[in-house]
Amino acid sequence: MEKFDYTTISDDCVKCGKCKPVCTIFNINQDETTSPRGFIDLLGAYKRDELELDKNAKDIFESCFLCTNCVEVCPNDLPTDMIIEQVRSDIAQKYGIAWYKRLFFFLLRHRKTMDFLSKLGWMFQTCALKVNEKKKSALPRFSLPIVKKDRALPYADSKSFLNKYPENISSNKKEIIDSKKNKVAIFIGCMSNYTYTKTGDSLVKILKKLELDIFIPKKQLCCGAPAYFTGAFDTVDFLVKHNIEYFESWIDDVDAIIIPEATCSAMINQDWEHYLHNQPEWKERAAKISKKVYMATKWLENNTELKDILAKSNKKMNELVTYHDPCHAKKMQGVWQEPRTLLQQNYNLQEMSDSNRCCGFGGVTMQTEKYDFAKAAGLPKAAMIKETKAQIVSAECSACRMQITNSLHLADVDVQFKNPIELIAEALD
Repeated sequence: MEKFDYTTISDDCVKCGKCKPVCTIFNINQDETTSPRGFIDLLGAYKRDELELDKNAKDIFESCFLCTNCVEVCPNDLPTDMIIEQVRSDIAQKYGIAWYKRLFFFLLRHRKTMDFLSKLGWMFQTCALKVNEKKKSALPRFSLPIVKKDRALPYADSKSFLNKYPENISSNKKEIIDSKKNKVAIFIGCMSNYTYTKTGDSLVKILKKLELDIFIPKKQLCCGAPAYFTGAFDTVDFLVKHNIEYFESWIDDVDAIIIPEATCSAMINQDWEHYLHNQPEWKERAAKISKKVYMATKWLENNTELKDILAKSNKKMNELVTYHDPCHAKKMQGVWQEPRTLLQQNYNLQEMSDSNRCCGFGGVTMQTEKYDFAKAAGLPKAAMIKETKAQIVSAECSACRMQITNSLHLADVDVQFKNPIELIAEALD
């Protein structure tokens, strides 16, 4: 089994302990082995063959939320998240991957099968779920080994975003300014494609208002993030290379690829290159694509007149909004001010006590086998949101949406979650 070189990172850790107070999992269990410097020490020992990758080590390395809080505060900028992502591949090779994860990753590779099952799920989901349309969540009618009865879950929409629109939507604006193409592509992300489809609808509405041509690439597949964080690198390889080859066929025809999802954007912008670190040709191709990839609010705020349009409308929305910073937005991509700037044109924003604190989503394993950790990490975030007295909590991330919606449900906090793109589109009405 080929090992990623963890030795340099382990040697560079000065054991200052700055990572511990901000570590999501350490704040839950107060165990040094699952602090960032504990992870780094253990990975160094693993590299030196002083630590067997047994089930205890597996359990430890799968406990990290990959929130990157530790990376943000580390004086040596040690990439703890990257090396844990790598060792999870070794874990997957040694112990295999649970059947339900393999099924999920299979569906991510096969869009038509996923479309069919999503449609089937929409038709019969009320048999198993009590749907709350307003909060875009549902409660299971009975418990299953993976799905608990008291848990708020997302549910399928009647039609996926990618199947709802034509591939090209023309603005009928022929003028080209400053050699720009006046055309953007949308990478929608799996959850906004199948569940939170109003996010995509809202983005189309905004782009139409800005008189931009829209390209919705129909052969896009999952960015690979769920598989990458789980260690299923065969699926990651398939998805990343499919998307790279597909993007290359049309990327020169658009000004940007905009993504209303922090995790998808971070995966394409950074983690594709991390994954391809030992495949230089593919890494270079991924790097060229990433230059045109942006989170939606960042591109809209920096490259369009949207802020001015919102300001000139003089429309003031009644709802009080608080904003949560997704880990993959602020910490990984430096995107946090842009969504606030756009929202503040029409909404009153009330900051929570720690908008940067991880909501506790943590990936597929955290949401299934280690759900108790996700639950424990989410409740403090729900308390912060309640404290603001806001009616709406917003974040540009569907993973955060799923986790925070459940945390609010468990804490009995009556606050609705909306993507900032949805809120901006509502302000344009």
